[in-house]
Amino acid sequence: MIRNYLKTAWRNITNNRFYSAINVIGLTVGLVVGLFILLWVQDELSFDRFNKQAKNIYKIGIVGGSGPTRQIFSGIIAPVATFAKNELPAVVNAVRIKRLGEAPLRYKDNIFIEDHIAFTDPSYFSVFDFNLVKGDAAKPFPDNNSIVIARSVADKFFGKEDPIGKAVILGDNQNFRVSGVINDTPANSSIDYKILLPLSLYNQMNYVKSATSYNGTGRIPSMDADWISFNYETFLLLRPGTDVRQLEKQLQRIHETNKPDDAPVPYLAQPILKMHLYKPDGEDGGIGTVKTFAIVAMLILTIACINYVNLSTARSMLRAKEVSMRKIIGASRVQLFIQFMAETALLYLIATVLAITVMYLLLPAYNSFSGKQLTLSIANYSIWMWILITLVITLAASSIYPALLLSSFEPLKALKGKIAAGFGTASFRKILVVVQFAASIVLIIGTVIIGSQLDFIRKKNLGYDKQNVFTFGMRDSMRKHYDAVKAELLKQPGVLAVTRSGDDIIDYNNWTGDNDWDGKPANSNLFFHPMLTDKDFVNFFKIKMVLGKDFSGDPADYKHFIVNEAAVKAMNLKDPIGKNMRIWTIHGTITGVMKDFNFTSMHKKIEPAVFIYAPKSSWRIYIKTTGQDAHQAVAAAQNIWGQYSHQIPFSYAFLDETFNNLYKTEQQTGSLFNIFAAIAICISCLGLFGLATYSAQVKTREIGIRKVLGASVMGIIRLLATEFMLLIFVSIFIAAPVAWYAMNRWLQDFAYKTQINWWVFIAAGGFATLIALATISVQSVKAALRNPVKSLRSE
Repeated sequence: MIRNYLKTAWRNITNNRFYSAINVIGLTVGLVVGLFILLWVQDELSFDRFNKQAKNIYKIGIVGGSGPTRQIFSGIIAPVATFAKNELPAVVNAVRIKRLGEAPLRYKDNIFIEDHIAFTDPSYFSVFDFNLVKGDAAKPFPDNNSIVIARSVADKFFGKEDPIGKAVILGDNQNFRVSGVINDTPANSSIDYKILLPLSLYNQMNYVKSATSYNGTGRIPSMDADWISFNYETFLLLRPGTDVRQLEKQLQRIHETNKPDDAPVPYLAQPILKMHLYKPDGEDGGIGTVKTFAIVAMLILTIACINYVNLSTARSMLRAKEVSMRKIIGASRVQLFIQFMAETALLYLIATVLAITVMYLLLPAYNSFSGKQLTLSIANYSIWMWILITLVITLAASSIYPALLLSSFEPLKALKGKIAAGFGTASFRKILVVVQFAASIVLIIGTVIIGSQLDFIRKKNLGYDKQNVFTFGMRDSMRKHYDAVKAELLKQPGVLAVTRSGDDIIDYNNWTGDNDWDGKPANSNLFFHPMLTDKDFVNFFKIKMVLGKDFSGDPADYKHFIVNEAAVKAMNLKDPIGKNMRIWTIHGTITGVMKDFNFTSMHKKIEPAVFIYAPKSSWRIYIKTTGQDAHQAVAAAQNIWGQYSHQIPFSYAFLDETFNNLYKTEQQTGSLFNIFAAIAICISCLGLFGLATYSAQVKTREIGIRKVLGASVMGIIRLLATEFMLLIFVSIFIAAPVAWYAMNRWLQDFAYKTQINWWVFIAAGGFATLIALATISVQSVKAALRNPVKSLRSE
């Protein structure tokens, strides 16, 4: 029986090659795109789930500041973890992580710059599932000169040698011995470090042996006594069933008891499973994009299904007599239903095989384009479950209704040609065409608005000049001779200016709440971005001064501060010049106010910043060059670098590139939307082409009679195209408000954003109309030019 169903299904498919090809192509393209998007969504939702204790791991943050300066900080002070582990029964374990940044790692003649380096507690290896494959998990850091490395780092430096016990040099001249090797962190991990150092070493270097760690009254003896440095990512492993809200209050109480002048400092405990897609306070941190892509995947798959349903129901009138004859000779409705389901299943099987094949071929390009590391491994159970569920739902959506419709014809009426195309056929097809094109137009509008926002970001005046500026971090040997380095660089062709600072001006994200000023209200909790600079910084970047004066380089500048307009507003100072101010242990006066400029992502409003004259602590150098001489300036910088750090590779970045990288996610989203919109409109037009072909076919006699009676070619084209164009116009009216709402929500994530102009909707609708008209016209012109004598004779 099944064999007969399949043989009959195959015969019907091959006898109608044109419609079968349209269906297979539409389903294949829809499945490829839909499944690729769903794989991306599945990967985003899978972050950090490889940790066996993930449900009980929480990242701790705090709410700092209030009003316009309110911030959620992912780093907290070190003592809280120690107090929590020792005093709170709900806390099983605690891990602190202090990111080091990039540094050179050397072993014999092998030197590489590594940037996934951090100090951490030994509990890192028991709380998270970053298991040691070599070394002692109970004692990963036998002493402060121990280092744990990832397998990829071990392979790069040691090859097939056993890395345990090998001596390496990190940074300028810090010696370590490898005490452990861990597997590289999975691609879907929010925590990604390849080189781990004992946090006790950081404590020794920066507190025990340091003479600079002060809290305003005296030297801080250890990091567990440091209640002012919010530098530590902290994770707590909690007992199952812990009241997290109560835990937050307990952590806040610990903090405020030991540092009452910080009150209030609300604490936040964020589940590690939400860390990738949500902000610590539960707001959107990427989940909106994931939901959008999931909806897009469903839209693409829906459009592909609609093609099949439309063509199947449209051709149902042509198969009415076939169904009737089968019923007359004894076929039941159930048997006919199964027969038509078999046809769909066979077509779908062909499309599925083609789709999986295409996905295997395109996967490397898709990974490169999307920044993912997706695989279609047979062993990856979760991915195949997603694919299977998608295939089953799509198959059901595209097959059940046509099969029910085709199996429902009454034999006698069908043989007499008395079947009417009611809601089950014509009206339903119209609704599906409207839905199909509405979805396509929404994607087109989304593409235009995303591109407009990215263009707005690129062209917006940031308040400083970043053109033709490249930067790199100086090693200590170079930083100590900065004046000589600067003088040598200024002699080079193409070098226009040189300056330095304590961090990168692009996406500067350091904060401090350790401050005071004249007139500061009691219990005020205001946070500043502190930037260490030299006397050339403001002029170098062409930042405008609003009040007061710039740094001059005099020794008195060590006691001077320059603040931005946002800081003046947040401090509520009407006349800031000359006001006393303290940042950390530095006491001085405000001597200048600079105009606000964007030193972080445009997702955020400009926040309070204070500029501190500290040239000796400024380790990042900036070099301004001309566009045509940039390569000479870079070569000169590399040559000077070699004089001071010849063993360490030279690495630099242009500020334009760094700025663009801030919006890499948005750029990828925009590019993907371009592709999705193009594919959606192509699939929709493929279905429209099939319907136009069918319409011309069933109206062959009418067209022939009209031509005999004198109808023009344009008149025939209007006859065939008018109905479809009306549907496209309805689609535009439905799509416009939906697209406006969706993109307006997307733009809310930007503090500085473009306007959604009315012409976007007209342009998108016009583009969709032209594409649809061109698609319909192909078959309409062909039908209009056909010889009416032949048409009438064949009919």
